[in-house]
Amino acid sequence: MSEDRIERETLIAASMERVWSLVADPGFWASDTPGTPGAAKEGETTVAHNAQYGDFPVRVEKVQPPTYLAYRWASAFPGEEPRDGNSTLVEFTLSPEGEGTRLRVVESGFAALAGSEDLRAQAVKDNSGGWPEVLENFKARVEKA
Repeated sequence: MSEDRIERETLIAASMERVWSLVADPGFWASDTPGTPGAAKEGETTVAHNAQYGDFPVRVEKVQPPTYLAYRWASAFPGEEPRDGNSTLVEFTLSPEGEGTRLRVVESGFAALAGSEDLRAQAVKDNSGGWPEVLENFKARVEKA
C-alpha cells in the first residue's frame, strides 16, 4: 500500500497576515500565475491553471483565519472536479515563530484514490517531490513582497 500522507513545513520571514493572504489564494501551489490573495471561501471551487500539468479544480473545504486552510484537489486526475476517490486533502497551518511564520502543509488521502497501486504510488511520489519546490517558491514570493 502506498503512503497516505505528505508533510512539509518552512519558516517564512513574514507576518502571519502576509502569509495568510497568499495561502488563502485557492490553488496557489498548482497555478502558473497568482490568483486573488485572500479569496478562499468555504465550498467554492477555483481552477488552478498550469501550462505543464493541466488544469486543477480546487475546492475550499475549511477556512479558519489566520491559522488554518483546507483544500481538496484531484492532482492525479487533472481537470476533474474533486470528489471521493479522486482527490486528496491539502491542509495549511500557520503559526507565529519569532518574527516570522511557520507554514506547515499536510496532504493526505492518497490511499483512497481510485485506480491502481501504481497510480497511487506515482501520485505520492510526484507530490512529495513537488511540495519542497512549492514551499521554496512560496517563501521567496512572500519574503520578497
